Amino acid sequence: MPTRDEKDKFSLMIEEEARKLNVSHIEMIVEYCERSGMEMEVAGSLLNSVLKGKIELEARELRYLPKQSMLPI
Repeated sequence: MPTRDEKDKFSLMIEEEARKLNVSHIEMIVEYCERSGMEMEVAGSLLNSVLKGKIELEARELRYLPKQSMLPI
């Protein structure tokens, strides 16, 4: 089981690389796994809750997940 510090370091690295390469977080994780030979399930266990939320939002925008109704602001 990864520690909170390991999750934070991995998630920060994914976010920084995604920003640098101008790709989505989902694409960056797939690229990282292909490059390093890491299993997707292992990468998923290394994501912190903040990055999981960002990935969920990306997936909803790409219609990989059903849209949720949002409260008008």
